[in-house]
Amino acid sequence: MSTTKKVLLINTHLTYPNWSEGKLNDSFNQKAKEFFETNNFEVLETKVEDGYDANEEVEKHLEADIIILQTPINWFGAPWIYKKYADEVFNSGLMSKKFLSDDGRTREDPSRQYGTGGHLQGKKFMVSATWNAPKASFDDVNQVLFQGRSTADVLIQITSNYRFCGVDVVADYNCFDIFKDGDIVGDLENYPAHLKTVFDL
Repeated sequence: MSTTKKVLLINTHLTYPNWSEGKLNDSFNQKAKEFFETNNFEVLETKVEDGYDANEEVEKHLEADIIILQTPINWFGAPWIYKKYADEVFNSGLMSKKFLSDDGRTREDPSRQYGTGGHLQGKKFMVSATWNAPKASFDDVNQVLFQGRSTADVLIQITSNYRFCGVDVVADYNCFDIFKDGDIVGDLENYPAHLKTVFDL
């Protein structure tokens, strides 16, 4: 039996020709791939826009020790193709009972909480996101839009799917203000250090 650890890299960029071609998210995805290959991981990849089979994606999730979603933030969430992907893959994982059997609650034990019925314990999930929003718009109650919320708060509709199935969610990584005053080069350079820290490698 192989002891090689595996990472699943999911790129959910959606191309808008002549406006958003996906090069930045591809760059972050490639940086992660190189990091994990250097650390002797087998790399599994899915580019959602290129198509996928939901049942095969379930199997990739089962194989992977680490799952990373690379996504632009379009209108305060991942592109719509990721919602479709999540619905289809997590529904398959539910129907097959490979991701979870139920929501965790039982009439026999009222102390069991909603969201504790997952089967994917021991795995880790992270979001790496590219934003037009500046870093200063988060974690500040004086900001009009997010009103003190963190990036983790805004990304909860993504991370909750994984937590619901028993996966540990680690700190997200973000490239801010990509159209104006962001530090894209620095964010790419610093990405491996974040991966090393959150995954204890």
